[in-house]
Amino acid sequence: MSLVHELEKEKHDSVMQRLDDLVSVYPFNEYEFLISSLMGYQKISTDEYYELRDDYIARNMFMYVFEISAPRGFGEAWAQGHLKEICPELIKPTKKLDPAYSGQYDFFLDGKIRIEVKASRAVDFDSREALYVKALSSDSKLRFDMNFQQVKPGCCDVFIWVGVWRDVIRYWVLSSNEVAGNKYYSAGQHRGNTGEGQIHVKDDNVSEFAQFESAPRALLDKIREAYERQKGA
Repeated sequence: MSLVHELEKEKHDSVMQRLDDLVSVYPFNEYEFLISSLMGYQKISTDEYYELRDDYIARNMFMYVFEISAPRGFGEAWAQGHLKEICPELIKPTKKLDPAYSGQYDFFLDGKIRIEVKASRAVDFDSREALYVKALSSDSKLRFDMNFQQVKPGCCDVFIWVGVWRDVIRYWVLSSNEVAGNKYYSAGQHRGNTGEGQIHVKDDNVSEFAQFESAPRALLDKIREAYERQKGA
């Protein structure tokens, strides 16, 4: 916007008036209008536009994830698909692979490790705007509260938590016992649902989960390590 204010008064007033009257229809919105206007008035060169574009994409690489509105579309379709891309070794369970399977966990590994996936997005806790508006970057100082819900430690061996920011995705791998015994785990999320709870990862406690965080390329090793901790407990 600072470049708009540097325009000659007549051009500035024209841009601001059209901006006030602008009707946005994807992909033509206020940002597209401002950038094209500034390029037309030669306030932004093509190279500067490319630099601006590349910088924006780098800072908002995962913004599209915040536009997924349906909880299952995010938690199941996106999160599980994302992990499957990173770790093709993760297998969708079936009764043939696990006769006791009845939909209670998400992935099977090494013919024995039952894995449950939980995902959440970092958004401004104090905002009531749409998800994509209040999406936070990883360096934000604003409050966030990622609530991992319907957590059932008795139904799996290992949990993978996926936390999404605008610019990064973080992964935590915990054994079921480590989740159930965590001081932030709250059992009894829904009345009558025995063995189910929730856990909040927030701006003021996320650092306490650092020991469980994993790089994408290390996820398989971290899953196997968590399984060994579970069985050795």
